[in-house]
Formats: sequence, structure tokens, C-alpha cells
Amino acid sequence: MDLFPVYKELHQKGGRILLVVLDGVGGLPLEPGGATELEAARTPNLDRLAEESALGLLTPVHPGLTPGSGPGHLALFGYDPFRFLVGRGALSALGLGADFREEDVALRGNFATLSPEGLVLDRRAGRPSTEENRRVIAKLQEAIPRIEDVEVYFYTESEHRFLVILRGEGLSDRITDTDPQKTGLPPQTAQALDVASRSEHRAASIKTARVVNLLSERIREALKDEPRLNGALFRGASRKPRFPSLKEVFGLEAAAVASYPMYKGLASLVGMEVLPVEGEGDAHAGKLKALKENWSRYDFFYLHFKKTDAKGEDGDFWGKVREIEGFDALLPELLALGPEVLAITGDHSTPALLKAHSWHPVPLLLRAPYLRPDEARRFTEREALRGSLGHLKGVELMPLLLAHALRWQKYGA
Repeated sequence: MDLFPVYKELHQKGGRILLVVLDGVGGLPLEPGGATELEAARTPNLDRLAEESALGLLTPVHPGLTPGSGPGHLALFGYDPFRFLVGRGALSALGLGADFREEDVALRGNFATLSPEGLVLDRRAGRPSTEENRRVIAKLQEAIPRIEDVEVYFYTESEHRFLVILRGEGLSDRITDTDPQKTGLPPQTAQALDVASRSEHRAASIKTARVVNLLSERIREALKDEPRLNGALFRGASRKPRFPSLKEVFGLEAAAVASYPMYKGLASLVGMEVLPVEGEGDAHAGKLKALKENWSRYDFFYLHFKKTDAKGEDGDFWGKVREIEGFDALLPELLALGPEVLAITGDHSTPALLKAHSWHPVPLLLRAPYLRPDEARRFTEREALRGSLGHLKGVELMPLLLAHALRWQKYGA
């Protein structure tokens, strides 16, 4: 059901909202009966906040489905992730501010370490520095300016992540990924998805898959002397999408505070102003500075923290615990800004036990006027089960935030 026409009719001015997304915050115990990362963390500030807030669980996309960060975030912003589809490549391109045109195809790349036999030893090439990424990207741009009649443009994203934009006639984003998502396997071969479509779509899909496979071969050849960054894995082939803005749908003047290009891309896709953040990585000080300097200019802020997800993907349970504790130390300064409505949640779970995103719900904390009291006392998965918010879907969060900010008129007579 498309509720956007209803939302457009009902929105009105109201209080300021701060949505904090701790990427991949949900977890699992390392052993049965043990603590999750959130339960193991010492979080005195979150504990105090939980006592005066309402808690619940949130399924970002759909029960049993493991979401990528794209659909997970879009749902949090109020966009049905089954209706509003966007590939990882487009998000990276938008976040980087790349020259990304209507007929281009963007792909998100991971530098990887491959064995002499061509098996993936490390999908993230040891998480190299962004500076090392730039060096290798410059090498690739010089070595591979085009494949057949298709121009190839490389962009550094961060650490092991990079972006490729393909530009030429007769391209399609209807191809499969080459990332096997596991080590010990060879990179997959890109396959055309439109083989049963009309002839022009079929030809474009087949051509693009061929170009991507040739690109993978050329990259491996160009990087054969690199000890770690000697291969590339691609996913999320996509064209440039167009979505209605948060201003149009919800009447919000919205801003994003994020460091990583993909999340900037998600924010810009739904019409948020992406604020500049000083510093590398999660840059807590830079994010606080951006919030404080712009607090009076917007009525909705999206604040993103990435490292909880990265530590989970690395299988670093205690590293993820430390990232949660680092956010807890920052929390008093966020509260001092005085948001009328504050929500803290995740876009998906990334248990260190699994070293990957998972289907498990994430905890949701809401501090706002007009809350019903509950028995939850900590921002953890187990305590969230006791909360008065119940169990929500991701797309239900934004209407709830606007309600508590008194930003809805009454629906119906």
C-alpha cells in the first residue's frame, strides 16, 4: 500500500528529530546463554536514557530476510524497500559526488586478496588505508581507461571500497555480482539477467556482463605485483535512480551527518543535505561539530556510525563492544542539543559470530514526549523485548517519529 499520498496531505510543522543509526548494532552471543555485544558493553549513559525512554524491536525490511544497508536505511527513512530499489553502485556514486550520468552504470568494488589459484583469501584485502586505495586506483585508471567501446572511471571510496562507472552505448544494470561473499571461492562470473527480454535489453545485459568480466581480468593483470590488493569483487550494478524527497513526502528539512560515501548517497537520494564532516572514519568530534553548527537550520537529522558494522563483519566481538562504548561516551553531548524526539537503532544486525549481516531484529530506543512507560532498562536486544513499542517494521519508524514530534494532522473525520 502506497501511503505517500496520505503523508503528503497530513504533514505539518513540529519538533526537531534526531535519528541515530548505529550500523549493524544488533548481535548474538558467542556462546549459548552468553551476552550479545550490546549486553557486554558498559553503557551507563544509554542505560540512564533507556530508563526514561520507550524501547522495542525493529525488523528493518522483512522477517527472515537479511538486508543490505541500502534497503535497511531506506526503510528507516520511511521508503518501502521493495518499491524503492537502488543498487550499491549508485549509492557510492551519489555519495562520492562522482560524474554519474543517466545512461551510466555504477558498480561498487571491493579490493580483495586472491591466491595464485584465483581463490578469494580476503574479501577486504586487509582493510587497506584510504591512501593506499588511492594509489592503486590511480594505477588502474592509467592501465584501464576503457574496455571495448566502454569508458571506465575509477573512484576511491574508503579503505578497500571503490567505485567504477561504465560509460558507453548499450549498457544495462541487469547483471549479477562477482563477489562470492565468502573466502575460499573464486570470484563469480557476471551473468546477464535479461536473457529472456526483448532483443535490445538482452543485448545490453549480455554486453555489460562481458565488459565487467573483462574488467575483472584486466584488474587482476594490472595488480599482479600487489601483495594484498590484487583482485576486485563487484556488486550492486545500477543506474541513477530518482526518489521523492523527505521534504515532499514528510515536509522535513533534513540533513545527514555521515562519513562514508554510501550513506551520504542514501541521504542525498531522499533529498537530505549532506553536511561536511571533518576527520577520517567515524570521526566523532567532526560529527558533533557538524551537528552543533547546523542544529538550528534543519528539523530532521540522520546521524550515522559505521564502525559497529565493520567490527561485526570482521568477527571482532570485543572491538564491536568498544565501538558501542565509544558511542555511549558521546551520548551526553547529543542529548545536550535538546532534540524533541531522539531515536537510536540500527539498519540491520551484524553479529560478530556470523561475520556478516543477519536477519535478526535490532533494538529501537525512542525518547520523546507522550511516551507510554515500559520495563526496559537497557538498550539491548533482550531488554527491547520488554519495551512498550512492541515489534515494528523499518518503514513504520518514520511515521512514529513524526507523530511524537507532533508533525501529523489528524487522519480522517
